[in-house]
Amino acid sequence: MWPFHAESSRVTSGKAYLIPGQSVRIAGSDAVELRQDSIPGTDGVVQARFVPAVNVAEILSAIGQEELAGVLHLTRNRSEQIAVGLIDQVLSSLPQGLFILDEKLTILWHTENVRQIAPEISVFLNRQFYEIFGGTYEIIDDESCPIHTVMASGCSASATLKISDKQYYRVQVVPLQEAEAGMSRFALAIVSDQSHEILQTQKLTAIYQAGLELGDLIPEEITELTVEERTELLKEKILHYTLDLLKFDTAEVRLLNKSTQELMPLLSYGMGPDAVGRTLYANAASNGVTGYVAASGKSYLCDDTEADPLYLPGAPGARSSLTVPLILHDKVLGTFNVESPTPGFFSEDDLQFLELFGREVAIALNTLDLLVAEKATTASESTSLILREVAGPVDEILNDAAWILERYIGHEPNVAERLQRILMHTREIRQQIHKVGETLAPKVGNPATGARGDRPLLKGKRILVVDNDEMVRKAAHDLLGRYGCEVETAHNGDEALLMCRRFSYDTVIADIRLPDMTGFDVFKTIKEKTPELSVILMTGFGYDPTHSIVKARQMGLRSVLYKPFRLDQLLNEVEAGLKEPPPAPTAN
Repeated sequence: MWPFHAESSRVTSGKAYLIPGQSVRIAGSDAVELRQDSIPGTDGVVQARFVPAVNVAEILSAIGQEELAGVLHLTRNRSEQIAVGLIDQVLSSLPQGLFILDEKLTILWHTENVRQIAPEISVFLNRQFYEIFGGTYEIIDDESCPIHTVMASGCSASATLKISDKQYYRVQVVPLQEAEAGMSRFALAIVSDQSHEILQTQKLTAIYQAGLELGDLIPEEITELTVEERTELLKEKILHYTLDLLKFDTAEVRLLNKSTQELMPLLSYGMGPDAVGRTLYANAASNGVTGYVAASGKSYLCDDTEADPLYLPGAPGARSSLTVPLILHDKVLGTFNVESPTPGFFSEDDLQFLELFGREVAIALNTLDLLVAEKATTASESTSLILREVAGPVDEILNDAAWILERYIGHEPNVAERLQRILMHTREIRQQIHKVGETLAPKVGNPATGARGDRPLLKGKRILVVDNDEMVRKAAHDLLGRYGCEVETAHNGDEALLMCRRFSYDTVIADIRLPDMTGFDVFKTIKEKTPELSVILMTGFGYDPTHSIVKARQMGLRSVLYKPFRLDQLLNEVEAGLKEPPPAPTAN
């Protein structure tokens, strides 16, 4: 259908309906000369016979029944003339395609932009509406045909059409001016491409579901799989979703070691061997894009690897890359990197999806780490419980053996030899319990969390704790034993000095109030015999009626613990004594 300008000119043949406007009359002839600017293959003029129409419904009823050259609206208003002339251009510039349909779903009129919906169709007029979608479509969300709904009820309706897995259209239908009795109904169908929005939503839902599956460890996996096996399972799932869901061809995941700030490789696919073996730290300088992302906590989209100053070679032939941080509770756990051989390959949508997926990966890694920590804690608690039960009897054996050795070693060599063997085997009991506990505990953990409670300086150190309080002696076994210390205890000063003479220790921790002597007496005697041995004195709330601490400080005492003390204070004082030998005594 052609638009006409209401201006006189030479014309050829044709027929159109006329909507009179602003008191314009046509008299004396049913032919009018007018100019028509956009008909290819003509000399620029059209001959038309004009027939008046009462309203739009009458015009719509005539469409399809008669061959019309167009519809002419006459007006003397210049602005209205311009508006009418631009109306088709305006409608075609809309993102939605517009169709006028009759009751049989026949296309009577359309805007030019509908050709984007079906480029292979040259003529849309007089076609069935659903033919333009290839004849195969699915109305989703349990909706009915909106056109039938409008024709039957006269109310607006809408529905989403699925044309293929990647193509969706939203069809909104509104009734046009109601026809008079005996006249047909007409509807305006507004068609918009919803593919991008729906695919985005589907991908977000898929990422959410992927996150659930990443963290979904069934009881059999928790109890039967080792930490290494669970880690491998998680890596397989991450790679699967990276390739199949996000459609990326490469992947590199690194985890941040909190203690060293090194980015440890967890997963690598499609990366070059130099990239896989490269040592990187969470530092913006000289550590590539990955180091920058880990240090800043910000994603980084590299459109051109050859021009980007941060980029370090990763996948062979890569020309663009996308790197996001793995963040949980505002803490960076690591990085996730993908690359492509195409410059500018990654979009803002890719950035958003990888960030969302990265959050799910971070949650899954944290869940795995919690399971590792739980298993380690369970093993540690079991070991501690066993050691707590045997600690007292073992200490009693050691105390008694030391007493016997002190008095009979020169008289009964065979007895002394057997006692030495008893002592050796008694100490081995605790060592074997520790080894079993280490076997039960996970061999590896998540480097993103760092080593929890790692005190390597304490491991294997033999510590003598001297206190008359049984609760203190048990606590010493529990607290220091969990860090690999070999703890032995004494009830009083005499036992402590006896054990120091017979056995070798790295540190002695003694209370200043003992049943038989003061802490200063213990400190002074030990230092006179073994000046290199580290000694720590303990007192409750600074209570020191005999001034043991003051006198011991004059002889070189460096460490004092005031009960109740925190665990870290105890560990720090023991470590300090092990690192540096005490100064030479300054007074007797």
